[in-house]
Order: sequence, then structure tokens, then C-alpha cells
Amino acid sequence: MPYLTSPVVPAGTLARVSQPTLPTGDGLLLRTWRAEDAPAVHAAFQDPAMHQWHIRSADSEEEVAGWIARWREAWRHEREAQWAVSEADTGELLGRVALREILLGDGVAEVAYWTVARARGRGVAVRATTALSRWAFEEIGLHRLELSHSTTNEASCRVAAKAGFAVEGTKRSALLHPDGWHDMHLHARVRGD
Repeated sequence: MPYLTSPVVPAGTLARVSQPTLPTGDGLLLRTWRAEDAPAVHAAFQDPAMHQWHIRSADSEEEVAGWIARWREAWRHEREAQWAVSEADTGELLGRVALREILLGDGVAEVAYWTVARARGRGVAVRATTALSRWAFEEIGLHRLELSHSTTNEASCRVAAKAGFAVEGTKRSALLHPDGWHDMHLHARVRGD
């Protein structure tokens, strides 16, 4: 049965080009992940704050190297796109920003991010999320970006708001964290916001 509308973004839009490097314009760089990032990612996941808000742990640098290989490969399959967030001048890893659950035909993706402990409070997540959103809307042509976080994660809520993601509601008991089920705020931006 044919659809009554055309795909918002045609299949192959991402896969036919290399994943771009995205400058934020204010000293940060969103770049592809490198194998040599594994020690820094492993160290980031030893932080208790990561354990509080994320549902994954990293037991070894070898495990993280596997994540990085999958993150790099995911671009080709157009289901997710992961960037390392680094200082533009030094290359120091500050965090990660991603488009997950990409549905090109619907023009929708979910934004996710984390930062290393020493980068928190410096606007890194906001700047990276803003740059990624601009690229997703203006260069790729996505229509809607969603972002979810635990309702008790006030810092993430501030990031979402500062990056222009309006709160749309609360998904009750939506994600199992190590300390139990969390209600999740749903934020979104649409093209033109």
C-alpha cells in the first residue's frame, strides 16, 4: 500500500556522504569518534553521575572500543549518528552528542548527550546540542527532534531548555535506571522553532 506523503528525508541521505565535523562556532568541535578516544570514554563512565543518569556502565577500555566501532558504523545504517564533543584547539574530549532512533522518512530523531565531569557547568552540552540541532534541521532536513531525561535530572532539563527544546510532557515510569523506574520529561524542537 503506497504512502500518501513523500519521505521527509529520503533514505540514503546520510549513508551516501561521510559523517561531517561540526564546529559550534565558539570553541567546540563535534567530530567522529576515534579508536584513541576509548580511554577517555572509559574514564568518563567511571563517574558516579554517569551511573546515576545513564543505564550503561563501562567495564573496560576494550568494551568502549567496541562501542566506538559501533558508533562509527551506525552512520552508514542511518539509524543513529554519534559525535565526540571536543575542544577545537586541543582535541580534549568533553562529551558526546548524538541523534538516536533516526527515522528519516518521518523526519524525526532523538537527541542524546553526556559530558565528562570537568566539562560540566561550562555550557558544553547546550552548545553541542544547539550545533547538532542546527545541522539536523538545516543540512539534513529533519522536521522534529526529541529529547528525554529523567524528571529528577534538573541539569539535563536546563540543557534542553537552553538548547530550545520545549517541554511537551512527562512519560510516566518510562525508563528503568539502577535505582528504579524514572518518569521522563519529553522535550522537542521542530524546524522553525
